Amino acid sequence: MKAHDGLYIDGAWRPAASTDEIEVVNPADERIIATVPAGGAADVDTAVRAARAALPAWAATPPAERAARLAALRDALAAREEEIAETVTAELGSPLPFSRAVHAAVPLAVAGSYAELAATHSFEEKVGNSTVLHEPIGVVGAITPWNYPLHQIVAKVAPALAAGCTVVLKPAEDTPLTAQLFAEAVHEAGVPAGVFNLVTGLGPVAGQALAEHPGVDLVSFTGSTAVGRRIGAVAGGAVKKVALELGGKSANVILPSADLARAVNVGVANVMSNSGQTCSAWTRMLVHRDQYDEAVELAAAAAAKYGDRIGPVVSSGQRARVRGYIEKGVAEGARLVAGGPGSARETGYFVEPTVLADVTPEMTVAQEEIFGPVLTVLRYEDEEDALRIANGTVYGLAGAVWAADEAEAVAFARRMDTGQVDINGGRFNPLAPFGGYKQSGVGRELGAHGLAEYLQTKSLQF
Repeated sequence: MKAHDGLYIDGAWRPAASTDEIEVVNPADERIIATVPAGGAADVDTAVRAARAALPAWAATPPAERAARLAALRDALAAREEEIAETVTAELGSPLPFSRAVHAAVPLAVAGSYAELAATHSFEEKVGNSTVLHEPIGVVGAITPWNYPLHQIVAKVAPALAAGCTVVLKPAEDTPLTAQLFAEAVHEAGVPAGVFNLVTGLGPVAGQALAEHPGVDLVSFTGSTAVGRRIGAVAGGAVKKVALELGGKSANVILPSADLARAVNVGVANVMSNSGQTCSAWTRMLVHRDQYDEAVELAAAAAAKYGDRIGPVVSSGQRARVRGYIEKGVAEGARLVAGGPGSARETGYFVEPTVLADVTPEMTVAQEEIFGPVLTVLRYEDEEDALRIANGTVYGLAGAVWAADEAEAVAFARRMDTGQVDINGGRFNPLAPFGGYKQSGVGRELGAHGLAEYLQTKSLQF
């Protein structure tokens, strides 16, 4: 697999300060496919200095020109679409059709949306006798996860550039090759030197250095709630803004009037997508007690169809984590109706598509994020009980409601403590704000709300 042996800083590929490397492993066959530099604090400092030096000119660049650079970036990514899909498949293990349809295609839509927003957004407004200016917040430290490697990069970098900010990106160490392809596209798009910088490295080293750096004005992080807490604490000490998109334990509430078969089948597909490695996955299926047994049978049958259709999880550590949760669920009283902790494959970090029935709200598997192809099915007594269960975790990232009457589903969704709810299988909208309530995060991504995260306001009184 092609990999750069340097870091992209100030418009060029440059050697890292140390010779330490990160091995990139294909999770489907456990082979090392590439190595990339393990950048450290010195490299982060160099990148931040480059971003600070480039900030005044980029912030002063007319929005129409920033929009043109983003449109060129979208085109440069589109020219690499197949290479991106193949790279994600190699370093994440995602099946190639899914990599093409989601990992490569969705970021193009998001990048295109910010090219349009940069050209049309009003960066100043009149409020009474004041003119309110919306100005770039400054240098952004972006720390991204491995589960949707390009989407998460684009969802942070594109709005930051549209706002007039400069960026230092520290991508996940499991999927750095996709980040390198993004840097190539940035360079080809003619984004000025220093406006975007890439430092591959380990989270506790490069990620921490980026979060702590006094030259960074905003830290945008997607990942676990535990790491998000640490970043928030570091940023809080410096009175630095954070945008945190963290964990989830989303409820898929199937009301009695819903088309049960459709709701269950779509719900299972949602959980198995990307091998369950999706923070917004509907991992808790809530079904009325009178329909529970039928729903469990449907879910088990649906999950069995995914046995040879999903890829591995990203690493041996992630596989061990997911299997541990399955075993804990059974130990606490859940009933295994599909899959399980074992695997018929000798090679690769595979976990069988798993369904746990008879799950109660207090069980670990109903409270903690598993991040693998594991669905828990819970029963409820009535609508108020369903709402109590749905809102009964520390998370509030996403969710779903199904009902024959859309108004019934909407009324329930309005009472859910979560940032995004799909009604009867609603489609993904790249312009709708995405982000969480409670411990699922702070701030929003995508669309105009995502752009606003990278802006600060100034009032001029006349």
